[in-house]
Amino acid sequence: MQQRLILDTNIFLYDPQAMENFSDSDLIIPLEVIEEIDKFKHGASETGRNARRFALLVDALRSHGSLKNGIKIGKNCTLRIVSNDYSKGTASSDSASEAILRLALQLRQDATLPEPVIVSKNVNLRVKADALGLLAQDYEPLAQTTAENLYGWRRMEFPEAEMAALQNGNTLNLHDRGLNPNEYVFAHEPGNPKNGLCARMDFEGQQLWPILDTEKDLCGIRSLNIEQSFSIDALCDPNISLVTLSGKAGTGKTLLAIAAGLQQIFSECIYQGLLVFRPTMPVSRDLGYLPGEINEKMRPWMQPVFDALEFIRSKDRKNPVRVLPNDLMDCPELSVEPLTYIRGRSIPNQFIIIDEAQNLTPLEVKTVVTRVGSGSKVVLTGDPEQIDTPYLDARSNGFSCLIERFMHSPLSAHVTLLKGERSELAETAASLL
Repeated sequence: MQQRLILDTNIFLYDPQAMENFSDSDLIIPLEVIEEIDKFKHGASETGRNARRFALLVDALRSHGSLKNGIKIGKNCTLRIVSNDYSKGTASSDSASEAILRLALQLRQDATLPEPVIVSKNVNLRVKADALGLLAQDYEPLAQTTAENLYGWRRMEFPEAEMAALQNGNTLNLHDRGLNPNEYVFAHEPGNPKNGLCARMDFEGQQLWPILDTEKDLCGIRSLNIEQSFSIDALCDPNISLVTLSGKAGTGKTLLAIAAGLQQIFSECIYQGLLVFRPTMPVSRDLGYLPGEINEKMRPWMQPVFDALEFIRSKDRKNPVRVLPNDLMDCPELSVEPLTYIRGRSIPNQFIIIDEAQNLTPLEVKTVVTRVGSGSKVVLTGDPEQIDTPYLDARSNGFSCLIERFMHSPLSAHVTLLKGERSELAETAASLL
């Protein structure tokens, strides 16, 4: 018997094609949800685009039958839009959330049918439903992303003979260990983690290759822990087109990505330029209108990038052989831009960095990655635990979804950085607060 699911507004504002992600279900949408979505259709943001997309999809379904009586869709599902028969005697101005609760209470009266379940990304609505004895759940379009899946590297023990082979630069056949392509491994002898080395699976997920050069210099920046060694290896491998770096504040994600890009542009001449994009998402209350031209308006948003550039320049000045030019900030090879105007672009032969990617929706991440042209490399950095966007969480944000979807791709590599290196105070704050 099909389960009965009542769908909330925020599901479609997050994913306009959410109806396609259910199976063996009777999908019910109250009319108030349609009215609420209609209020967002004029917006220029991703929410507005999703509202318009959802409206077009539902309108196309009308050709298959009556939305009131139910239409067969997707994987053995039925979609119905129900009117306000369940809200007689109540004010017509009630919110969609209240309408959903009333509808669920009415549907529950028929004991011959499955218990209705409210599906919403609104935490408070789920709490209200539970208080009324109703079933409610979050909307999770993808398989649950576990911390292990997003880790990107693991520790493994090997016998002394195999460790000796790796240390001599030989490979190990690990096709039966379930490792993903380009997954990193810290290999060590049983009970002796000090005698270890960094390694990486090949592009086919068959052979484990040792990383013998863990002291690579990036404009004066060197790795301070094994995760940073993994990151530098992925950032500097031209065969890896997509790199994702996650971790808490102070682990060096953005700094390593920028340093790797500058090194490969000004020293190794692999790419023609460095493009750094950041979503314009404030941490606290927005400052509102900012005077000046586009570069002046963007300066407060992009200041973290400029801080990282200045730090890298200070390290580069101490090198016997300098990599960066004196006028780095004015070089045409360097560009720091907002994500707002990336749609429609094609970006070839560039080292592209998307900072704070955890604040992007899956559709926005798709838009960004599909802009990458021939010869370009794209690096996404973020902390899934620091979400500033409504309706996104550690699993449903575009950054985490991208990591999971590309987990088995030979074109990508992912590393989770664990240890903060910014300062002792920053590391303690990140752990305690």
